[in-house]
Amino acid sequence: MANVVDGKRYMEAMLAVERPGASEIHAFYEHRVGLICTDPHLMLMPWDDHLVHRGDGVFEAMKFVDGRLYQLDPHLERMKRSSSSIFLEPPCSWEEIRELVIEVCRAGGRDMGMLRIFLGRGPGGFGVYPSECPETSLYIVAGDLHPPKASVYENGATAFKTSIPAKQSYLATIKSIDYLPNVLMKREAEEQGYDFPFCFDANGFLAEGATENVCIINENGSMIIPEFTNALAGTTLLRAVDLIKAEMPSVTFRSISEDQLYLAREIIIVGTTGDAISVVRYNGKPIHDVRPGPVAKRIRELLNADLHENGIPL
Repeated sequence: MANVVDGKRYMEAMLAVERPGASEIHAFYEHRVGLICTDPHLMLMPWDDHLVHRGDGVFEAMKFVDGRLYQLDPHLERMKRSSSSIFLEPPCSWEEIRELVIEVCRAGGRDMGMLRIFLGRGPGGFGVYPSECPETSLYIVAGDLHPPKASVYENGATAFKTSIPAKQSYLATIKSIDYLPNVLMKREAEEQGYDFPFCFDANGFLAEGATENVCIINENGSMIIPEFTNALAGTTLLRAVDLIKAEMPSVTFRSISEDQLYLAREIIIVGTTGDAISVVRYNGKPIHDVRPGPVAKRIRELLNADLHENGIPL
């Protein structure tokens, strides 16, 4: 039987509980409290926040490397679109959120990490109605960045077609807290021994990875990207296109069938953490010469230079 205790004893017991991953947290902020804290044992969300028990919220994740925060404004712009799509307004101005993000990064005192913003419906009940929540919630946290090992860039990665279908269009284009399909994709990849899962829409066309976009370089050297119909428009991918398009024969957004993956000169995974990673085997079959391609390498070079030139100094 569990003991019934007062608030003081409960707080003591709660703080004594081991917190997995605590060593990876640099600093965090919760809007209701209004303070930035560096003790990860106090990083808690209210149980009745609809973000927690209903997945009613949106989020963004961006990295900072060598003391520079990358792509903050594009991430905030996408978050504005996502929150507007689910009729969610932040508890403060977007400019204040921007300033808080930078302050949290600085408070952590690290040169490299991952910054995440969570915007939820807020606490107020365990029902499904948004009207239960008098004010939206805002959480900002800086933690460790886990970039891919060098061997992934040197040797390439593997991918496969997951059994999990692409999200419905109106959900796929929102970066919502509800990432259950993405989680199931990653679980299946781990279970089957692949690095990355690819999901496809109802017509059999490539959509995206679990947390990354996918593009191909065809036999003519042109870049082809799945239309953002059943996929989230990635900030890293869009920036990569801006940086490399002048060097490509063409860049096209259109449907990609699974057969086209096998014929590609390069399959490239593009995302915040790894920038651009070559897939050298798909469903166990070799892609081109089974070596990381030059376009993926060039995208990484351009993104790295852009981060150091245009990233926000911390």
